[in-house]
Amino acid sequence: MREWLIYVAIMAALLAVFFRDAGIVGALAGLLVSGPLYLLFGFVMAKLGYQRKSLKEMRTPQASSKKSKQDKDESDDDASARRPPAPTKRTSGGGNRPKSKSRRR
Repeated sequence: MREWLIYVAIMAALLAVFFRDAGIVGALAGLLVSGPLYLLFGFVMAKLGYQRKSLKEMRTPQASSKKSKQDKDESDDDASARRPPAPTKRTSGGGNRPKSKSRRR
């Protein structure tokens, strides 16, 4: 909610500066209507499982994410070092065509 209030304050100041001659009542009303929409959008996102990170959390990655990145890097190395599987009847070149049926005469 704090960031919405900051947004409204900045936009109201900009509208007051740039649209002095025109009526800014409609624009201010639109800014005020955007508040409940902002809250509704945040509520829906929270219900879908979204969790916002604070600036502090974004600056310092968590230890669990470092660990998972290391595990992922190791698994990528293992995958690139493995050899491809040996060819089989299904994977060899052109061997998986169905057998043709003999025509009746």
